[in-house]
Order: sequence, then structure tokens, then C-alpha cells
Amino acid sequence: MPIKTRVGIVQLCATNDVTQNLATTEELSQRAVAEGAEVVCLPEAFAYIGSDRERLPMLEDLEQGGPILDSCRRIATSHNVHVIAGGFPEKAPDDRAYNTCLHLTPAGTIAAAYRKIHLFDVDLSDGTRMLESRNTSPGDAAVTSELPFGTVGLTVCYDVRFPRLYQDLVDKGATALAVPAAFVKTTGRSHWHVLLRSRAIECQAYVIAAAQYGDHQHRNRKSYGHALIADPWGDVIAECADDADGFAVAELDPAEVTRVREELPSLKNRGSWV
Repeated sequence: MPIKTRVGIVQLCATNDVTQNLATTEELSQRAVAEGAEVVCLPEAFAYIGSDRERLPMLEDLEQGGPILDSCRRIATSHNVHVIAGGFPEKAPDDRAYNTCLHLTPAGTIAAAYRKIHLFDVDLSDGTRMLESRNTSPGDAAVTSELPFGTVGLTVCYDVRFPRLYQDLVDKGATALAVPAAFVKTTGRSHWHVLLRSRAIECQAYVIAAAQYGDHQHRNRKSYGHALIADPWGDVIAECADDADGFAVAELDPAEVTRVREELPSLKNRGSWV
């Protein structure tokens, strides 16, 4: 049976220094566990933000592993917690990357792997230009996994702009939705809270959004921060400041999902059209 579960979200500012990024990630995860987290969620690109050329040699196969997967496993096994590792740099068959969201169990085993479907190709007015599809292969499957509080739908960052994916995850049983992100600061000011709360409201599910913040020292890339957890009513129940390494912890209650879905049965009221 699903049970109340304390979930921690991590926020950091990753650079091209993998060793330091992983050390920061492990330290913040440990602090979240000390505050009672039974599940620890890491942001997109927690291990590295820098040039794609320098990223290619550090891509890891999920079967063979490597230092990044070892770090995630160390968090899980040393603290006996589940880990949602957002934006894991997985090696794809075409030698590009998958932007992968992993679920590791407290035993360190990989329970699920979601490859980001919607790739971030934009050219913003402030000079921010990203072409994720150049060196990243898209996934093609909606993925859920099981955590103590119930079923979680796995997504990554830019996916949040595509609500159909989240409706599909709810249809697969999701009562919580993970959205690890490195959300661009320019769009984050206007869209971050609105999009996450909207996904929570329309899916009547918890939204768990670990996040990057700050200046990543690479091509004017800056992230918005404000890692947060929203409840099924759309209220933000935990949030990090926008300009500092940190973490936040909140309790997810499966009974609250049931209550909201019974009180306002919008999922049951969905119609069809042609």
C-alpha cells in the first residue's frame, strides 16, 4: 500500500567540473536525508554543464556504469533512499547522449530509465541559444516507476511544456510527476511556477522539480532555480531560494491525491473528440 513519504529536492549550480558537481550533489543529498528525506531527487545535468564536445567522453552506459552512476548509487545505498537522478548523461546507441531520468532503489539497482522526449532547441532574444538535439537523441516512451508513496511519472525539464505526456503518465497510474530541470532563467521568471503548478492541477498529482540555478560559466547559460514541490491542488509546499545551493523536503501523502481527485473529479470528467 502507498504510504506517506518524505521527498527531498536538490538544487545546485553545476559547471564543467564533474568532480566538484558530484561532491556538491552528494553533500546536499546527505543534508536532505538528515532532514528525513526517504527519496532524493537530483536536477537535470547535476553532473555536468559545459560544452557538448567535452561531455561526450563522460557519457556512461547504464550496464557498465562509471563515476556518475557510482555517485548516484552511493547516495542510494549509503543512506538507504530512493534516488531520482534527473538529466543523467547516458550514452545512446548512435554515440550521442540520452538525457535520462533514472530511478535507483536503496539497493542501488536501476528500477526505471526515462529518456527525455522533448529536446530544447531555442534561440532566445537575450542571446541564449541551445540546440539540444544536435548532440542528444530523443526518447520515445512514457515511463513510470514505483516509490513508497505510489507511482511516479518520470520526465525532464522541457517536457513540462507538453501536457499530453503528463496526462499519459496519469493514465499509467502516476500520482506524482518528477520534473528535474535546468530551466533557463529568461523563461523561468514567467513560466516555471505557472507550468509546474498547472501540471499539478490538471493531473491532480504531486510535482517534484529539483532544479539548477545561477551562472554555469558556459555560453551565457543561466538557470532560474526555485526547485519546488507542488501538491495535487497546485500549492507549492516546498521551495528553494533562487540563488544558492540547497535542498527542500516535503511529505507526499497518497491520501491527498485521492481526496483531491474525488472532490474535483476532472480526470474522470475528461471527454473525447475528433
